[in-house]
Amino acid sequence: MRTVAVTWETAHQHGEAWISHHRLRYKMFVARQKWSVPNYRQIEYDEFDTPAATYILTVDEQHRALGSVRLVPTTRPYMVETLWPTLVNAELPHCASVWEASRFGCDRDLDAASRRSVVAQLILGCQEFGIAAGIAQYLGVMPIRIFKYVIAANGCPVVQAGPTLRLNGHETAAAYIDVSPSTLEAVRRRTGIRNAILESKLALVA
Repeated sequence: MRTVAVTWETAHQHGEAWISHHRLRYKMFVARQKWSVPNYRQIEYDEFDTPAATYILTVDEQHRALGSVRLVPTTRPYMVETLWPTLVNAELPHCASVWEASRFGCDRDLDAASRRSVVAQLILGCQEFGIAAGIAQYLGVMPIRIFKYVIAANGCPVVQAGPTLRLNGHETAAAYIDVSPSTLEAVRRRTGIRNAILESKLALVA
């Protein structure tokens, strides 16, 4: 199991990772959660899958995605701004230091220990990438229980940005997630993973 940062420009370097993550998203969000989102031949995608996006992917030995997060700079069109702007009380961000994090999830067919490991690596990967890229915060829309029991529980400070919305059967909100060396250290303490885990992060943000 390894964690990589993939863009459209580097997808060819990672075998099945990029396309398999779109298949995993179909499995997680369309097949399992019944989201009404674009899909084709069991591949899920939307208008925010553009060359501006970076994908943090935890993959197996065959480069098949076990978990994923999509990161998009708020200097480009992003999901919260386009679909749920009322979930943010203050002015919506449009700056290089705030990126949107979306499509966070892992394969539910994995055993519990493997799921915990995948989630830990995804969160660490996002922190490592964010620090290298000069990101101060991620903005995301997720069920509140995910913010509380997954993101915050693994050491990331989370600040809700506005009201709560009932979405796809879950109490959902937008929230900011801190990105910093101190948060990275907190996540490492919580997860017990002390070494850097993300490959090629510096080349991606150079």
